[in-house]
Amino acid sequence: MLYEKGQRHWVAFTLNGKPVSGEAEPRMLLVDFLRHEIGLTGTHVGCEHGVCGACTIQIDGEPARACLTYALRMEGREIRTVEALAGDDDALSPLQKAFKRNHALQCGFCTPGILMTLDAWLKTNPTPTEQDVREALSGNLCRCTGYAAIVRAVMDFVKERRHA
Repeated sequence: MLYEKGQRHWVAFTLNGKPVSGEAEPRMLLVDFLRHEIGLTGTHVGCEHGVCGACTIQIDGEPARACLTYALRMEGREIRTVEALAGDDDALSPLQKAFKRNHALQCGFCTPGILMTLDAWLKTNPTPTEQDVREALSGNLCRCTGYAAIVRAVMDFVKERRHA
């Protein structure tokens, strides 16, 4: 399908459990659609090349880079952003609480992408080792923490979940 510059097309999908729709130009990236058209700013734009992981969201339950994904390709899909982790009352999720308890963030820029990566990964890896967590995080760059507190937070979360 060929598009002319400036054309806008309608796209509709489920975002954090709710239907959303809007217009996007053919080459508009999902991260820009989420931030500028929908108004959800939790998904951060880092490298714009899919390397840093700051823009990680979930598409149909799988982590994906929103900076590499065209918004129009999301028609009918299920998208989750970091805003979905908190409950309807805006209470932190258990994973977010573990990050807070363990001081697993500093500037916070990378945190949404890391949380979305881990949220999906922990569903299929319920009892990881520290090495497993480090490997799972290999696609997410953090320039502040050195990852020790992040790994500690994940292990704390796993322990809490096991005892719940």
